[in-house]
Amino acid sequence: MSEKKEVLHVGIDLGTSRSSISASNGQRHVIESYVGWPLDMVAKRVLKKPVLIGREALENRSMLDLHRPLEEGLIKDGSEKDEAAVRELLRHLLGLVGVDPDNRNGMPVRAVVGVPAEALRVNKQQVRKALQNAVDNLLIVSEPFAVAYGIEALLHTMIIDSGAGTTDFCVMNGRLPTEEDQRTLPQAGDFIDEALMRLIRGRYPEAKFSIHMVREWKEAGSFVGPPKNPVVVTAPVNGKPTQLDISQEMRQACESILPPMVESMLDLLSRVQPEFQEKVRNNIVLSGGTGLIRGLGPRLEAELQVVGGGKVRVVKDPIFVGSDGGLAIAIDAPDSDWERLSA
Repeated sequence: MSEKKEVLHVGIDLGTSRSSISASNGQRHVIESYVGWPLDMVAKRVLKKPVLIGREALENRSMLDLHRPLEEGLIKDGSEKDEAAVRELLRHLLGLVGVDPDNRNGMPVRAVVGVPAEALRVNKQQVRKALQNAVDNLLIVSEPFAVAYGIEALLHTMIIDSGAGTTDFCVMNGRLPTEEDQRTLPQAGDFIDEALMRLIRGRYPEAKFSIHMVREWKEAGSFVGPPKNPVVVTAPVNGKPTQLDISQEMRQACESILPPMVESMLDLLSRVQPEFQEKVRNNIVLSGGTGLIRGLGPRLEAELQVVGGGKVRVVKDPIFVGSDGGLAIAIDAPDSDWERLSA
């Protein structure tokens, strides 16, 4: 245990929309997954920084070569700028908890990074490259497994972790999950944003708005099922701020992810050993930012009626649940599980 105390353990949830870090020194931070470089000499003079990260990058995007380097939960392949953006993002997160990635003379750092369930093989090399020499040891796990570990839902549980880029499923059977225990869907928050943008444009062709505005509207007013209150937003129409009722479009866009989500949930349940299926369907945990869509948990619960009913619990504060789980794994993982990165 004395050796464990001399190591800084960190858990990182590398997300398409937001990324979070939890460290064994008590530090926890979350940032938007955006990185930007000044576009020209004027932007450099105004911004006075070589690179902007997170909310600062998003707010100054008109002056930046802005990158959101994760797409459907994967690091975009083939773009040097996107690879550089992931490196800046991860190193910035480490800096927030007191790690200087460029001066590794201090306490050894062991990092657990969560990625989508079916992206482990694809992302492993890119994450490894981004963290080379920034941490001493690395362990890459699936995001839903990190969530399950953090909330100690390790036996007869299904985790549904729905973020911006992917919706990930993992059935926990009291052991490390296998590929057969997990699924990844591309239908998640970004999918809803794009659908909502198309629908609003179809109804209000004269209105001017961006994907960033649509994302904010969704985060404030998303729901499935009958609307409790109208969703009214403001956007310029012919240069004049105009109120738009987007209730119908919001419901349609949010419900567009339901068919594949329900299909995957029921398919994974059918693959659980028969004597444990009732326990699992009564112990489903819905996590992630998209999991907070109003009415989504009860709707999934209603869909379980076809297999005898079940219970869906919604994680109310999903911001740090993945990185906290990663930290718990980091503290518990035996030496043999770690990959060494630093020379």
